[in-house]
This record gives sequence, C-alpha cells and structure tokens, in this order.
Amino acid sequence: MDCVCKQRGKGSQDQHQHLISFWVSGPVIVGAGPSGLATAACLKQQSVPSIILEKEDCMASMWQYKTYGRLKLHLPKYFCELPLMEFPQTFPTYPTKEQFISYINAYAERFNIRPRFNRRVQSACYDSGLKRWRVRTEMVRERESILVEYICRWLVVATGENAEPMVPDLPGLSSFKGRVVHTSDYKTGSEMEGQKVLVIGSGNSGMEVCLDLCNHDAKPFMVVRNSVHVLPREMFGLSTFGVAMGLLKWLPLRMVDKFLLMASHVILGSTEKQGLKRPEMGPIELKNTTGKTPVLDVGALAKIKSGKIKIVPAVKSLTLNGAKFVNGQEEAFDSVILATGYKSNVPSWLKERELFGEEGLPRKSFPNGWKGEKGLYSVGFTRRGLLGVGSDARNVAQDIGAQWRNLGERPHHHKHFILYTKPG
Repeated sequence: MDCVCKQRGKGSQDQHQHLISFWVSGPVIVGAGPSGLATAACLKQQSVPSIILEKEDCMASMWQYKTYGRLKLHLPKYFCELPLMEFPQTFPTYPTKEQFISYINAYAERFNIRPRFNRRVQSACYDSGLKRWRVRTEMVRERESILVEYICRWLVVATGENAEPMVPDLPGLSSFKGRVVHTSDYKTGSEMEGQKVLVIGSGNSGMEVCLDLCNHDAKPFMVVRNSVHVLPREMFGLSTFGVAMGLLKWLPLRMVDKFLLMASHVILGSTEKQGLKRPEMGPIELKNTTGKTPVLDVGALAKIKSGKIKIVPAVKSLTLNGAKFVNGQEEAFDSVILATGYKSNVPSWLKERELFGEEGLPRKSFPNGWKGEKGLYSVGFTRRGLLGVGSDARNVAQDIGAQWRNLGERPHHHKHFILYTKPG
C-alpha cells in the first residue's frame, strides 16, 4: 500500500505519535540473542525470510552489557556452537566472553542477519480476524513516539529464560547504606578491594563472583540457602558435561548421576564439610526436572576450603550496616551482590497463555516446548543452554519452512503504511 501520513504543524509543542504497520511475509523473531540469530540462520537455510526485533542496540545484549569480565563458557565450545557454524579452531576449549561475542558477530555476518534494533516489544496478540499476529513495538525520537506494528503469520519468541534480572524481596534491602548490585551490573571485583562483601546466591554466578572478589583482595561471604551440586568442570582430563552426555547414550540417567557424584567426591572431596549440602536428586535429573544447573567448579571450592570465601546461611534481613542471618548471627558488610539469577520477560508482552505458563516458560518440557498454536513458536527455553537453542531453532525452521513451501510464499519487500498520527 502507499504511505499515507498526516503531517504535524511546524512549531507544535505536543508530542506526536505515529503508528506504522508492516505486513511481514515471513516470521517475526523477538530477540537478537543466540536464540534469535540461530532461528534466522536456520530459516535462511529453508529460504524463508525473517525479521528480528531487538529492544537493545546490539546483538547478544545480555552478553555484552549484563555479564562480568571474567566470564567464560561453562561448557566446552563444541557444546555451545550455533547451527551451521563452528567456533574458530583458534578459540580455547572454554571461550571468553569477548570471544563468544566475536563469534556472534561473525555468525550474523555470515548469514547476513540484520536485526532491527531499539524495537522494544510492547505487546503481541493474535488477530483472529486477520489470522495473523500483531507485534507492536515503540521507538522514541526527540519529542516523537513511533509505534511500529508488525503483522505476521508466524511469531518466534526468542527472548530466552534469562531476559530480566531477578531481584529478591529481601527485608531491609532499601535501608542498607552500602552498595547493592545485581550480577547483571557487576563487572569486576577491583572496585571492592579490601571490602567485606555479602554475595547472595550460590550458583555458578555466585561462585565465580566470589572467586573474582578473592582475586581482588576482597572478603566475600556467600549465602547458601539451599542445597547445591558442585561438580568439577573436568574429570580425568575430559569435560564433566561431555562425560555425562557420553554415558547417557549407554546408561540410565540415575546411574550416570551416581557416577558423577562418586567421581566428584574423589576429585573434590566432601562438599558438605564446606557447608555445601547436596540435593537428594542427582545433578542431571535435578537439571532436567527443575532447571537448576549444577555448579561447575573453576576454583571457588578451594577458596572455600581455605576460608577465603566464607559460607553463611540464609539472610533474615539486611540492616543499615550489614545483615542478620536466620541462625541469629549478625555481620557488617560494605557491599551486597545479588547473584539471584534471571527470569523470562514473556508474560509482560505476549498476550497468549497456551504455549507459555505464568513464569514465562513453555508449559511442555523439552523437547516438546518449541511449538504452540496459531503459528507461535519458542526458541531458547529448554533449560539446556546453548545446546538446546540449536535443537529448537532447527525444529522451528523446518516446521515454518514446510508451511512456507505449501503456501507457495515468495520473498518480497515488507509493505508498510502509516495508520494514524495524533498528538500524545
């Protein structure tokens, strides 16, 4: 359709709002992280064009903006490759944050993927009359708010399980006079040299932050509220995860879990003596059932054994100068780091509850959570990290590709038209 626009008068002090609608021939993908890029690449292999909408100004924004400096892939690189492209052979077994970001950029370049940045999705709902999805985004430029709506047959949710930081409702959090920072804003322990730091959370992030603090001569106290599995990152010269994946091809899951725990005891010793009680369920079964990832130790356990990282129980409340713990103990701290994880943001914008539950995760467990009704899909919600992304992306692309060919669709420029202009 031709573009029809009502122009505002010169010198107007009112903020104007435009709504521009695009009729999209292929799928719309929400999220330009690894999940969205992998889906777009697999769709290209099926000769299906797509549009990626990204709220930030870059690809893989979580990796670029919300990760600490010492971060490396927890699994060997061959378990973290996106479909159709390997990591460079020159990369180490566990690539750094910077190396992974360079891989993402090279991946987008290879498949000529050009996300539309600064497009924060406000809402996505299914129009039963059009039998299409309406995906509405907002851009603000100077005094002008532009709503851009994409109308599409297929919608792929690729924002991932870890879209937004999860901040606990902790009594006294607002009254603590020291610095409080979530791991999404933590970069390095150099800013906390010599400080007593309370780290709330004992997962992989909490452990690595504590290790980083030790390396910068800070004094970390790590809150261990629940049981946790700590495994060596490698055993007998091989990746622990790789060993587990290999054994699962031949042995029952629970037998593999027993082997991992016995080998971990030989390599690491008893973690319970260090205040790290193991869950009753084995590490792989627990991951598959609840999504809780075991800690792959890269040196923090040795610091715990030496006393440089101190283990403390759950926090009852923060105080003006520190924290009270559930055992009645009280301690002063200079800073608090929230290693409390992330959550999905899907419930805030997707107006559909058939595929996703209230927590923003697929209702069906892996490998059946990638497809919903009415052309709705999800990628990157498998609780299996980058390894699960590839499986989802291939499934989604093959399914959409088959429909594309049956419909006889052909790529064309996306039609657009401005529906209205009004003062805000």
